[in-house]
Amino acid sequence: MAGKVKWVTDIEKSVLINNFEKRGWIQVAENEDWNFYWMSVQTIRNVFSVETGYRLSDDQIVNHFPNHYELTRKDLMVKNIKRYRKELEKEGSPLAEKDENGKYIYLDFVPVTFMLPADYNLFVEEFRKNPSSTWIMKPCGKAQGKGIFLINKLSQIKKWSRDSKTSSFVSQSSKEAYVISLYINNPLLIGGKKFDLRLYVLVSTYRPLRCYMYKLGFCRFCTVKYTPSTSELDNMFVHLTNVAIQKHGDDYNHIHGGKWTVSNLRLYLESTRGKEVTNKLFDEIHWIIVQSLKAVAPVMNNDKHCFECYGYDIIIDDKLKPWLIEVNASPSLTSSTANDRILKYNLINDTLNIAVPNGEIPDCKLNKSPPKEVLGNYEVLYDEEMAQSDGTDRDLRGRPGQPTGVKGSRTRDSGKPVLTTWK
Repeated sequence: MAGKVKWVTDIEKSVLINNFEKRGWIQVAENEDWNFYWMSVQTIRNVFSVETGYRLSDDQIVNHFPNHYELTRKDLMVKNIKRYRKELEKEGSPLAEKDENGKYIYLDFVPVTFMLPADYNLFVEEFRKNPSSTWIMKPCGKAQGKGIFLINKLSQIKKWSRDSKTSSFVSQSSKEAYVISLYINNPLLIGGKKFDLRLYVLVSTYRPLRCYMYKLGFCRFCTVKYTPSTSELDNMFVHLTNVAIQKHGDDYNHIHGGKWTVSNLRLYLESTRGKEVTNKLFDEIHWIIVQSLKAVAPVMNNDKHCFECYGYDIIIDDKLKPWLIEVNASPSLTSSTANDRILKYNLINDTLNIAVPNGEIPDCKLNKSPPKEVLGNYEVLYDEEMAQSDGTDRDLRGRPGQPTGVKGSRTRDSGKPVLTTWK
């Protein structure tokens, strides 16, 4: 046993998955020298709290960064991405280039968003530019579609404010903060239904940034056909893809759970839109993920004991433009179908194999990349250290849909970058 981890049995791992969201600390592996626990975000706050006085040793690792909320709170994610764009603009980076209307050409991947109540006046100014637009309101600190609603009139905001017992939008109040975003009212539809992508991204370190993409993500479909009609603004079965909401619909299918695998989506898009266009779409999705991680890297507490598996939610519009909607710190690991159970079992297993390569006792001082044979269904999405050492860190000069990862290639004749996936 010396120097090796004694993993829990398959039966215990099965129980782990079922009880994942019900317990603060779940023991995953053990030997006589150390224990590895999977913790909830609430427990992480206690571990890294100044008051508790906990100190982690070099052979202890945890599954969240102390201030993960810089990316996973809806308001902070947008705030950090806006700051990142401004910084690149000041540096004169070509990434921050804008079009004639003042819109970012390459970094326009989050819908126009404001924080309420703080940005109410700014929101009103933007709303009046296009009074026929629809907006979606979300509480900053909730998940699973709770507290979300759509509006298309300023009077609806004022009614919400009165109902929330808030006297003014101008000053901050004790009321829960919301974000309000321009609603993507032209989503790509399949079978007439709206869907989004749930993708899993593992970050082992932020400085240097090293992240992995899980190949087995899935699409979540609404149970009711989409319509932009204002008469259906209150019908969440039309607009919100969250399984926590859709499973209560009359048309919910308990066998497939309203889900497609990402590989099925790829096949569908390749057959209807073409392979080159499909590759470009997924390149842009990978681009969005890496840029969002780069946006929070400077402010993230890059504790050497930490790693994190994020759940990214992406919506694709009918022009095949991907939009980052939000990032989840604790993506649901409960299963709604048999395929779901297999996927999430493998996700946990592959995540642990990267966090603790070859079952060896971790040593936080080393910060080494795991060998390829332990990646499972993960693939390296971006490795900043490797990119810089190879002289191929072109993502601050490249463009979405072009080879901007660690490896890139060029056409034989034109010398222009060709479409590749982010590997």
